[in-house]
Amino acid sequence: METKTISEAIKPSKIVLPTIPKQIQRIIPALFALLFLSLTFSGHLGELGSTVFVPKATLFPRKIWQTWKVDPLDFEERDLNIARSWVKINPAYRYEVLTDQNDLAYVEKNFGPDGFNRLDIVYVYRELTARIIKADLLRYLVMYVEGGVYTDIDVEALRSIDHFIPERYREQDIDMVLGVEIDQPEFSQHPILGPKSQSFVQWTFMCKPRLPVMLSLVENIILWLNSVAEEQKVPISEIKLDFDQVISGTGPSAFTRAVLDEISRKTDSEVNWDAFHDLNESKLIGGVLVSAVIGSVGAGSVVKPTPTGNSTCKNHLTRW
Repeated sequence: METKTISEAIKPSKIVLPTIPKQIQRIIPALFALLFLSLTFSGHLGELGSTVFVPKATLFPRKIWQTWKVDPLDFEERDLNIARSWVKINPAYRYEVLTDQNDLAYVEKNFGPDGFNRLDIVYVYRELTARIIKADLLRYLVMYVEGGVYTDIDVEALRSIDHFIPERYREQDIDMVLGVEIDQPEFSQHPILGPKSQSFVQWTFMCKPRLPVMLSLVENIILWLNSVAEEQKVPISEIKLDFDQVISGTGPSAFTRAVLDEISRKTDSEVNWDAFHDLNESKLIGGVLVSAVIGSVGAGSVVKPTPTGNSTCKNHLTRW
């Protein structure tokens, strides 16, 4: 009988592994990649409804938003011609109009249980009967969800949206682009004109989606409307508002306050209207790019009626 040494006796037998088919070998790297992505993003579930974590946008969405009573197919000729100006010179941008018939469905979808789960916002929007208030609120809601460019129905486009940002700035460094509507701080203490003497344009502006400033603005409006209803001792659907209340509550004054507060928060310093008084060129502070309002500025942000009174616009004091 053949005698084996101890080392030979304990030597492990050679194990023959089955050959992995080439088709499976090809997909192994992809499987590892999927596993990595799953582990990376599993901790980023949002807390609002079923919303998942969405990275901050680095570029502005190529979208143009408007709100009006009717669908574009039913626009009057004047409104249709003005709307076409945006589409004509911005062919790479998607164009959409929310109407009195589909606005509530949009709000319910995006802020209901399957969206951000902000039932307080849905309730207030559903109950509101003042159309001008709803129009202001809707633009802020849309810009929070979608981003892109919002513009009123009577604002005519003069130049391409791609020229809103001067070449010296990087789009990645900017969250919002807007213009100056009224710059008359000498009236800031006037009992009537004061709140309206310093304001940004809110009938045309551009922003990235999910900006805190948009949500803060909406939340402030909700609080204000509830306080008005409580003061008048009526439900929100029955509140009565005058022109000054609209301007300060949801219009340019409210918009301006929210923007200045957000710039102050991001720069960790108090920023007031002085930073934007007498602008001769665009200015970027805290992610907000503010265009000057006098004459034709830079690559084409805003134009204003000339000192002789010859207006270069329709329906607005200034145009983009």
